[in-house]
Amino acid sequence: MKKALITGITGQDGAYLAKYLLEKNYKVFGTFRRTSTPNFWRLENLGIFPKVNLIPADLLDMGSMIESIKVSDPDEIYNLAAASFVSTAFEQPVGNAEITGTAVTKLLEAIRFYDKKIKFYQASTSEMYGNSNTTIQNEKTPFSPASPYAAAKLYAHEMTEVYREAYGIFTATGILFNHESPLRGLEFVSRKISNGVAQIALGLKKKIILGNLNAKRDWGYAPEYVKAMHLMLQQKKPNTFVISTGETHSVKEFVKLAFEIVGLDWKKYTSIDKRFFRPLEVNYLRGDYSHAKKVLKWKPTVTFSKLVEIMVNDDLKRWKMFLNGERFAWDAPLYPSEFKIITRTSEENNKYTRKRTTKIKK
Repeated sequence: MKKALITGITGQDGAYLAKYLLEKNYKVFGTFRRTSTPNFWRLENLGIFPKVNLIPADLLDMGSMIESIKVSDPDEIYNLAAASFVSTAFEQPVGNAEITGTAVTKLLEAIRFYDKKIKFYQASTSEMYGNSNTTIQNEKTPFSPASPYAAAKLYAHEMTEVYREAYGIFTATGILFNHESPLRGLEFVSRKISNGVAQIALGLKKKIILGNLNAKRDWGYAPEYVKAMHLMLQQKKPNTFVISTGETHSVKEFVKLAFEIVGLDWKKYTSIDKRFFRPLEVNYLRGDYSHAKKVLKWKPTVTFSKLVEIMVNDDLKRWKMFLNGERFAWDAPLYPSEFKIITRTSEENNKYTRKRTTKIKK
């Protein structure tokens, strides 16, 4: 029986990956941060909480990383832990650099000292491309990070490749474009939309307040993307792969389609607040997954419209269950209003926001 260690197992990707590996008869270990209120709702939602082995760990403590590797003695390590919400990275740039960036070096060092035969997967991100001035991005497209999160991810990405070349460790990197699901955190715009639409459809909310509706992203379905992660570590040689759908859709399209699913006009129920704009926006991302298709035999099957439908219907189902007094693992009822969270006022955001007009090459 193979053994896998997943950092960030309580997140969207970590939970789906754990489920997938369990189905493949892996013994699954996962690291988690000790907090006053443990966050295991995703594992419970997928019905796998009793089946995973949890290890308390701190990414910033190398001794803790070594201990987690000793306890699990894994064949494969999937590093999915990161401070992954881009807007928060602007508020906490130093902490983000440590958790998302330098912590990866500590993990790689732990592998180097403990067992260099362990296969390692690093979750990289399309945000590293920033405003690359290209119509489509692949493994050879130059990086131009436009956030502290993207810069930290790029550092981790490069260090993963350094350890591959310098020490012969099997390190694979997946440059994943946006991938969503009903397990996405409510701070992310996709789930903010699907959850808000469900509440409005049921008369629980009057409006969704959003930021930049014109940002365009390549949106995929998270359960499909974790399969690509696993495939990367089953290859004879480690490599880097873009995982995407090859299509791009705006936030506005996401909103419009979500409201159409419940039979409402999106314009009547949405408004814009500059506080939800990034200080430096990434305008356009679209990935070329042809390398993954050729080598991994992987391709996406869930369309953009199907993704939106899945998310809206799942949030509708959960709110109806909640209103009926049913108890189940879920995050929405405990999530505070964004206006309760004080970060930067809209006036300050306007002051620091830099508008960049990106010319897309044809």
